[in-house]
Amino acid sequence: MTVAVRVIPCLDVDAGRVVKGVNFVDLRDAGDPVELAAAYDAAGADELTFLDVTASSDARGTMLDVVRRTAESVFIPLTVGGGVRSPGDVDVLLRAGADKVGVNTAAIARPALISEIAERFGNQVLVLSLDVRRTAEQPGGRSAGQPGGRSAGQPSGWEVTTHGGRRSAGLDAIEWARTVAELGAGEILLNSMDADGTKAGFDLDLIRAVRAVVGIPVIASGGAGAVEHFPPAVAAGADAVLAASVFHFGDLSIGEVKDSLRAAGSPVR
Repeated sequence: MTVAVRVIPCLDVDAGRVVKGVNFVDLRDAGDPVELAAAYDAAGADELTFLDVTASSDARGTMLDVVRRTAESVFIPLTVGGGVRSPGDVDVLLRAGADKVGVNTAAIARPALISEIAERFGNQVLVLSLDVRRTAEQPGGRSAGQPGGRSAGQPSGWEVTTHGGRRSAGLDAIEWARTVAELGAGEILLNSMDADGTKAGFDLDLIRAVRAVVGIPVIASGGAGAVEHFPPAVAAGADAVLAASVFHFGDLSIGEVKDSLRAAGSPVR
């Protein structure tokens, strides 16, 4: 049985409001997270992702009240990320209503956290958020992201970032993706920082490169601007497609995206 492609709106939340910018800067208000979540549920979203975008950079925990109210307003799976530093934080979020928990910065600081969460709660709970940008050393053209286009240990041309894309983690993104899958992550939320908010399309080379080294589901994020952008992401290897601003500001609807995927031959719910 073929698994349906999931369409996932992303709620980037700062100070209790949904925000959206370009390349994670120049954030503007996009509405109330609880109201948006309920609207997306009614519109046919398969899941919701809730990211507290300043929790790690501000060294604080995720806003539990907003998580609870959002969870109470929807009947589809809810992934919550931002500021998760321990299995205890995961436990708190699951009790507040999250179905899955996203981890990024803390896992980079201490990779064993991935295994600890997976062993305690099951790997289906853990979504490893991977904020990736191209490096200055990446060769031009499409060859940089082609599977098999580099030898083991050779830099892929993509690096991992933290704190909303503001800091380099000093890790090769493709090797880190391979590592987190081996440690027990259940899914990878793959966000292209270069494409984020640009509406110029997903980074297909990046999706292909990660797909080539992991067997777990990959959620493509960053760059969606038109219905035509979604089917190529799935063809490149994404199991789910995530977008924010095009949904928040009414450029596209969940139904339109599903229609485009269905027309391209992808199964959708």
